[in-house]
Amino acid sequence: MSGEPTIAVGIIEAPSVEFEGDFDAGAGAALRGHCTARIDGGRVLIESGARRARYDSGVLLAPSGSGVRSFLLKGVTIGINFHWERKEDQRFTGALRLLARGERVVAVNEVSLEEYLASVISSEMSASSSMNLLKAHAVTSRSWLIAQLDRSRMLRGRGKRPATLREEAGLRVRWYDREDHDMYDVCADDHCQRYQGITKGATPAVRRAIDETRGEVLLYDGVVCDARFSKSCGGITEPFGTVWEERHVPYLVNIRDVRPRGDERPDPDYQLTDVSAEQAAGSWITGSPDAFCNTADREILSHVLLKYDQETTDFFRWNVTYAQDEIAAIVRERSGVDFGAIRDIVPLERGPSGRLKLLRIVGENQTLAIGKELEIRRTLSRSHLYSSAFVVNRQDVRHGVPGRFFLRGAGWGHGVGLCQIGAAVMGARGFSPEEILAHYFPGTLLSRLY
Repeated sequence: MSGEPTIAVGIIEAPSVEFEGDFDAGAGAALRGHCTARIDGGRVLIESGARRARYDSGVLLAPSGSGVRSFLLKGVTIGINFHWERKEDQRFTGALRLLARGERVVAVNEVSLEEYLASVISSEMSASSSMNLLKAHAVTSRSWLIAQLDRSRMLRGRGKRPATLREEAGLRVRWYDREDHDMYDVCADDHCQRYQGITKGATPAVRRAIDETRGEVLLYDGVVCDARFSKSCGGITEPFGTVWEERHVPYLVNIRDVRPRGDERPDPDYQLTDVSAEQAAGSWITGSPDAFCNTADREILSHVLLKYDQETTDFFRWNVTYAQDEIAAIVRERSGVDFGAIRDIVPLERGPSGRLKLLRIVGENQTLAIGKELEIRRTLSRSHLYSSAFVVNRQDVRHGVPGRFFLRGAGWGHGVGLCQIGAAVMGARGFSPEEILAHYFPGTLLSRLY
């Protein structure tokens, strides 16, 4: 890579998009103030006061004027389909590209990679986090993004995307990755990385973390690492193949999130922990094992969790109880399958962290095995379960039909790669960025691309 790339980030896709700013629209045209974009006859129509302008293949709007050149997007949805979903007005630097997808407008922010990262770090966690964590996360996020850009180029060369859905009689296996995006590089929400523009203003500490790690990435065998992260691994990180396509990624494996043998620093050769067997998973999930991410330290948590993330207090171990009518309705709505009364939820296959890769839903009307991790979380909740690492207890069973299901779970998110809360604890305890990265991404090396 010869220099810093520009990133296309998908922010909104909606029947209409409202935005504000001073823009150069090309060919000497300008837009000012409050604008609305919608689709009219397959073209992007922008209305600004009495002015109307149509663009056949979309339009690139460059902020103009003095000072910080930025624009405001109204009603941006964050946490899409998760329990913290809400709307915000967000301000961005860089350019605004508006595209048509059927009857919907797609709003894309084109911004330099390092400017994008400054927002990601401030959006994924508090900008007051320790410098050790900020630097480790900057390298992680930069590596992930560049790996995705490289993968996109490879897929375009092949001319087709990998299959992410397998359906046959009695089985539905689906996983979700950023290959779902075809009009931009990455989205702005948790599906990729949280990116909320300059709304989450980067502090001097964030700017320092970005500047001092500029161009730094993780490499494995000379290739930029697909460095994943989640909020809380629950005590063991999960291998890549449990969550996404079936392939082994040597630096995304099951790592016990503790100090090995009581040492002051993690040992990269520490024996991997595997609780995929059902009895071991039950003991692990219902226990409270030692782990970096097993913390109740509100000061540390306030650094890594944004205000709406702090609404979640039971991320390390959690409980959910469903009445029969509720779980039957949720599964029917989320899967599109009418199971009738739910007789059982049966674990079929787990990953080493205890996360379910495949489970069977047994209903009075029919039975279906579903996977992978995110499909399970979506099917069993009106938003998402915190993770797929859970055990099921059937309660008040009458004539084979439980009156309630009690789920006891572990962790928050897919658990692959860097554990944000665990890394926050490590950073607060004085572990360096290099030590944090070596712990969660074994066998990798730091390198500067530009």
